[in-house]
Amino acid sequence: MPYITMTSREFNQDAARAKRAATEGPVFITDRGRPAHVLLSIDEYRRLTGAGTRIADLLHAPEAADIPFEPPRPRDLVQGFDFS
Repeated sequence: MPYITMTSREFNQDAARAKRAATEGPVFITDRGRPAHVLLSIDEYRRLTGAGTRIADLLHAPEAADIPFEPPRPRDLVQGFDFS
């Protein structure tokens, strides 16, 4: 995936160019020569974070049956309290 690097000054002077570039790949924005921020398209952000994925969809997936899961029993969740 191609990416572009621009300085904070370039970003401030031409945010429209940065937004256009973000549709093609991440835009790294530097401060004093060091990467400080990354601009992504919303689609790429959602893909990376899994935003919009519902837990019900994940549990319904066929491969979910292969994931070992044992829910905690209620008595395992209760912790003793010191009321002194």
